[in-house]
Amino acid sequence: MSLKTEWVHFEQNGALHRMYTSRMERAKTPLPVVLVIQEIWGTDAHILDLTDRFAKAGFLAVAPDLYAVEGKRPQSMTEERIEQVKAFLETLPPPAWHDAVAREAALEQQPEKAREELHATYADVFANLKRLPQLLEKLQAAVAFLGEYELSKGQKVASTGYCIGGALSLLMASTEPRLAGSVVYYGHLLSKEQIATIQCPVLGFFGELDSKINAHLPEFIEDMKEAGKAFTFEVYEGAHHAFFNDTRGAYHVGASRDAWQKTLKFFNRILV
Repeated sequence: MSLKTEWVHFEQNGALHRMYTSRMERAKTPLPVVLVIQEIWGTDAHILDLTDRFAKAGFLAVAPDLYAVEGKRPQSMTEERIEQVKAFLETLPPPAWHDAVAREAALEQQPEKAREELHATYADVFANLKRLPQLLEKLQAAVAFLGEYELSKGQKVASTGYCIGGALSLLMASTEPRLAGSVVYYGHLLSKEQIATIQCPVLGFFGELDSKINAHLPEFIEDMKEAGKAFTFEVYEGAHHAFFNDTRGAYHVGASRDAWQKTLKFFNRILV
């Protein structure tokens, strides 16, 4: 099995963007596109591996680097610095990842230099939770580029996102009329006003133990139903937030297996 992978730089709206692309080398192009939207950790090894998995399923799979500025990562947001934060969080139980008190207590046990770097990178990475409009613009730029790109011109585009990417995948469904479908893995949900502008089918996956996201799920389900939007979803028993990430302690193999099969079935229905 031979994949053709590369990082592509492209200009859109006066800005330079960076995006990982993957496809089967012998596949006839142009191909329908799966837009893989990163977790809070960026286009790390897990996201690149996942992008390759979609490419092996017969799609042009792309993962925009939302943290790149003019095609390059800032110093505090390099892959190496983010990996340090991920390694630190893996020493904590999943519920403590978003518990500031527990996190700070664990940070105090780190050597001073490491503690300062972890603080800086953690702050910069998680500041992106408040920058969704700017990150959304980068995704929309990618869709515009893909519409004219020789490997995908004239083909449909759908998105799948994880964590912060799940929220962005939903925002794409609400704001990007060229999107054929949206998959959300445990991302923050939309308001009733945002739901009103969704123009494509949505598929969602959630972990039973992800209480922060799930607190809003019943209202979202009801609002989607009232608005007449196409929405199917699964809530997996015993699964945490980030259950699909096989590099982290929250990984849940049963939930991931089922979600992967349903995601591919969804994409084959709406893209091919």
